[in-house]
Amino acid sequence: MQDNARVLVIDDEKIALKNLEHVMKKEGYEVTSTQSGQNALKLLDGKQFDVVLTDLRMEKVDGMQILKRCRELYPDTEVIMITGYATLQSAVDTMKYGAFYYISKPFKLDEVRKVVKEAIEKVRLKKENQQLREQIETYQGKVKIITQDATMQRLLDTARQIAPTDCNVLLSGESGTGKELFAKCIHFNSTRSEGAFFAINCGAFTEELLSNEMFGHEKGAFTGASEMKKGLIEMASGGTLFLDEITEMPQSMQVKLLRVIQEREVLRLGATEPLKVDVRFIAATNRDIHDAIKSGHFRQDLYFRLNVVSLHIPPLSERKEDIHILSYYFLKKYAAIMKKNVTGIAQEVIALLINYDFPGNVRELENIIERGVALATGNSIEVAHLPEDLRELSIKTFRKKEGKIPSLEDQEMAYIKWVLNEVGGNKTLASQILEIDRVSLWRKLKKYGLEGEEG
Repeated sequence: MQDNARVLVIDDEKIALKNLEHVMKKEGYEVTSTQSGQNALKLLDGKQFDVVLTDLRMEKVDGMQILKRCRELYPDTEVIMITGYATLQSAVDTMKYGAFYYISKPFKLDEVRKVVKEAIEKVRLKKENQQLREQIETYQGKVKIITQDATMQRLLDTARQIAPTDCNVLLSGESGTGKELFAKCIHFNSTRSEGAFFAINCGAFTEELLSNEMFGHEKGAFTGASEMKKGLIEMASGGTLFLDEITEMPQSMQVKLLRVIQEREVLRLGATEPLKVDVRFIAATNRDIHDAIKSGHFRQDLYFRLNVVSLHIPPLSERKEDIHILSYYFLKKYAAIMKKNVTGIAQEVIALLINYDFPGNVRELENIIERGVALATGNSIEVAHLPEDLRELSIKTFRKKEGKIPSLEDQEMAYIKWVLNEVGGNKTLASQILEIDRVSLWRKLKKYGLEGEEG
């Protein structure tokens, strides 16, 4: 969501406005800016923004009026207040009416950048959970995981088998392989399918905000806590909580989570009595969790509590047969969303995709197909619609295979085999492409045991 997040910046000081606008655009957000509070109200009447970054003191229409209007129109929009006249009372007032954060001038751009990122992550979380609630009837105990790969099929069988058991699960795999989709699959095939499914990225928040999001707080627990807030653990009671990037969770939070799992109770900030909860935890990481334990970044006792069953999701480069079927699945999806009559993918495109290593995995493939549909002028995605680096196949990912980093010879052998395959085994043409003579090619084929290649 971050790349498409819509941010409204309001400040009657031109220099401050330009600085904020520049920083937000550099972060990749869709930015709208104005020096007028009155104009900001008009903009809000016509369009919803994910985050509103506004000055507090402005003529005619101030930041508090902007904040209140946002609360009326868009309860899920997060408002960040900036002021050069910071007082305790103004901070309390803005938090009372639901401001996400309060920043004093002169502000540090890094601080603003960080706070906006956290606000956007919170908005994304709320939107995702709302969409999930709306889709519960549609799922009917099923989640679409598109695959023809035998390893993936076995993983899906295991996921469905353990779903009703209510045990905690640890998912591992590179970013973009579909760990959250597996978590949803387990949830919607379990006896908790009618309960809530919440997901949170443990590396996207500061320790303070993560604690507040997970455990909640009582009214008056801290300055600005005008209302009681339930945490995600409490809200997920009867359902499932997915903890993405669990190895990024601060140590102090790991201790609190361990207690929740052991005692099945949660204590809101400022509370004196714990609340009983019934939550299934599914955690995920793209790191080697054993390395994190050895280095002291992750608690071994928490690992044992979460790792009742572990599933490792393989990268897309290890399940090439899925590329074709996934490409057409995403094609159909985005053609419908964009209302475009794009129904095919050129064979040259499929060939390039199959020979690409996909460092971003399924998520990267989805982005490539979405881009292709957007750029297509006819009824099919052509090579010209692919990203430049993919068209040239100039970027290859050097992955570990069976725990071993491939050697230069491994890479050379793989490249020679790939070239021979591309030219139908024609060694004369292959030697020209490789820019070596036929004798040198013959020696390399003999060295790598490839003499039997046709040509």
